[in-house]
Amino acid sequence: MTSTVRTPPHRLADRCAAWVAAPWFNITSFVVVVVNAVALGLETYRQLTAVAGPALRIVEYTCLALFVVELLVRFGAHLRAPAGFLRDRWNVFDLVIVVAPLLPGVRENVTVLRLLRLSRIVRAFRLFPSLQVILVGIRRSLPGLGSFLLVTVLLLYGYAILGWMLFGVAYPDRYGTVGQAMLTLFLLLSLDGITDTLEAGREVTDWAVLYYVSYMVAACYLLTNLLVGLVLTALQEAHQEETAAARVARPVVDPEGGPAEPSIREQLARLHQIIDELERQLPARDPDPPERTRQVSGSTVPAGDR
Repeated sequence: MTSTVRTPPHRLADRCAAWVAAPWFNITSFVVVVVNAVALGLETYRQLTAVAGPALRIVEYTCLALFVVELLVRFGAHLRAPAGFLRDRWNVFDLVIVVAPLLPGVRENVTVLRLLRLSRIVRAFRLFPSLQVILVGIRRSLPGLGSFLLVTVLLLYGYAILGWMLFGVAYPDRYGTVGQAMLTLFLLLSLDGITDTLEAGREVTDWAVLYYVSYMVAACYLLTNLLVGLVLTALQEAHQEETAAARVARPVVDPEGGPAEPSIREQLARLHQIIDELERQLPARDPDPPERTRQVSGSTVPAGDR
């Protein structure tokens, strides 16, 4: 068996990978994100900025320096294969929001700079797997949300036309046009003020009861439950994917206290190692006549020389 020589870059990669996998690393990064968010929020108070402006800038530069150090540590964990650092979308996102404020032209633009600083709050999602599951669930629900929005727009448009026909003359500020009627019905999705709206509609026509009751059932109840169902299904699928990925990446521990079962990747690595070892033990070429041999003092001699 050949021994693997660990070079200094490999030792540095192992140390950085251990730091990245440590719980304290993620907790420290999250604390820095929170401090950066609080400092950004305090800058919205002009009186406080006038008094503690330099201190807030020091906090901002300190958080930026810590973000750079964190990014370097994460890059150090990929020293064996630096291309793997860019395959992680979170690493690319961190690289953009950390490096962009340092570029000329960006740091002079106050609006862009504040947006980049605000986007650092999103980094909290990468630090905790449970938050990443939420993002994956939202991404998986986007195709279904497109169909949901189409159905919602069609429903609002249909009820807006009916609302314009029923209440357009009596309430032109809310149902004077289709756009105003759709906005009014959209605000009624939360059922805020539906009682007063229903009573006002009954003063105009008796059809107001059927109109608003059917709208509440179709839009407020059915569509809302449909949206909740789409999001919950996407979150469940994302959670299942995360659990399956964790089972592959981490060894499974025996609940009875026995030894940990190696992961699938570890089993494949051992299998490849066994196959390589067997291939090295094969003779370079097959012997011409198969002879009976015996082992004497670590060497083989033909059976006829015994």
